[in-house]
Amino acid sequence: MADTFAADKKTDQEEKEQLMQLVGFTIGNEQFGVDILMVQEIIRSAPITSVPNSPEFIEGVINLRGNIIPVIELRKRLNLFQLGSSSKESWILILDINGRVTGFIVDSVTRVLKILESTIEPPPEVVVAGLANQYIRGVCDIGEGLLIMLDFNRILLADELKLLKAIEGE
Repeated sequence: MADTFAADKKTDQEEKEQLMQLVGFTIGNEQFGVDILMVQEIIRSAPITSVPNSPEFIEGVINLRGNIIPVIELRKRLNLFQLGSSSKESWILILDINGRVTGFIVDSVTRVLKILESTIEPPPEVVVAGLANQYIRGVCDIGEGLLIMLDFNRILLADELKLLKAIEGE
């Protein structure tokens, strides 16, 4: 009988290990998710200072409690069709990407999702054929639609990371 309990306990532990927590957010009508461990905080839009000669998707920098943080318009970075102008009610996800704190503007933050890793499907080959889409980690069905999981470690290319570092230094 003790063996059965130990086996059940192991199965529960394995299931917990396979459970992934994501912060859900939207851009337009699309739902996205990011690993909750990357999220430092979520803030309402803050005053953004533009940086001259920066790429189109970099909105500028914000001062968050004395730290200068670059802010990226995720809609522009992902080349998503924009329905009208950006909403003033947008949110900024503050993420730690390999030790570099960066803000990403999103339309809304939905909720924390718990998803079994086994339910995450790799993105279709057609979607990831171009190098520009290497940041799509997977897709999963969350009931009310599909959620696209983004790999923020790959959202910026090496030269873009160098540019962000230069912006932070200014």
